[in-house]
Amino acid sequence: MENESKNKTFNKDAKPEKTEIVGVRFRDAGKVYYFAPGNLKIESGSSVIVETARGLEYGFVAEGNSFVHSSKIVPPLRPVVRIADEKDTERYEANKQLEAEAFEICRQKILDHGLEMKLIEAEYTFDNSKLLFYFSAEVRVDFRELVKDLASVFRTRIELRQIGIRDEAKMLGGLGVCGRPFCCSSFLSDFVQVSIKMAKEQNLSLNSSKISGTCGRLMCCLRYEHETYEEEIAKTPPVDSTVKTADGVGTVVEISPLTGIIRVKFGDNTTKSYHRDTVTVIKGNHREKSAD
Repeated sequence: MENESKNKTFNKDAKPEKTEIVGVRFRDAGKVYYFAPGNLKIESGSSVIVETARGLEYGFVAEGNSFVHSSKIVPPLRPVVRIADEKDTERYEANKQLEAEAFEICRQKILDHGLEMKLIEAEYTFDNSKLLFYFSAEVRVDFRELVKDLASVFRTRIELRQIGIRDEAKMLGGLGVCGRPFCCSSFLSDFVQVSIKMAKEQNLSLNSSKISGTCGRLMCCLRYEHETYEEEIAKTPPVDSTVKTADGVGTVVEISPLTGIIRVKFGDNTTKSYHRDTVTVIKGNHREKSAD
């Protein structure tokens, strides 16, 4: 018992291990990756040269020096090589120009080879040791001859990477039905899980054209109010539950969780609206069952 008590005290007082990091993005609204700053003090908004699995890369600091729990880090934690200087920035801008030229060349080569693929983006690594082409396709594409052709033109390592329709929308950008830029290309660093249940809980039309984004998948914004709806629905008597009102006992036929208003139908087929706090649930509410 004594040893058990000591262990509990030790565990309670133990501090979680922390690691110093900086968070770096490589594109607008891209995922934030952690790097070790070493002795550098780097502010958010700075540009840096970091070591990645692909070699040296030019990135943008989204999160300055800070400490995170080691469990949040995916090893290996690669280093920040240096804060980008003027020459680094000039090289980065020059690479962007080269990427635009490479994109046009690759697009023409795809047409020449008669391949059923849509070129989305061209990307050079910072040191120009590799040129990546991102594409989408509805069928399997044999692009081996295309790679050979591109390698003979650019004289560097070529990689073709197929991406999904949501990644395509994120890279290309555009305007959603709301009139604002796509969430995925403006501020969402990761795609969130969205389900049809979220649309149902928000009383939205289940017409796919109304709840789907340009990518054809359910709109990411369906998730933004999901937790609020869940909380309010839990407080609201569900449809078909029996409630006691100031005008008698009736059945809930319609609910509006955010306003707290429910519509109740009585035995004489009349209906009337009430706030959920003014009625008492007699049957059909899960909170009453849990209380029992």
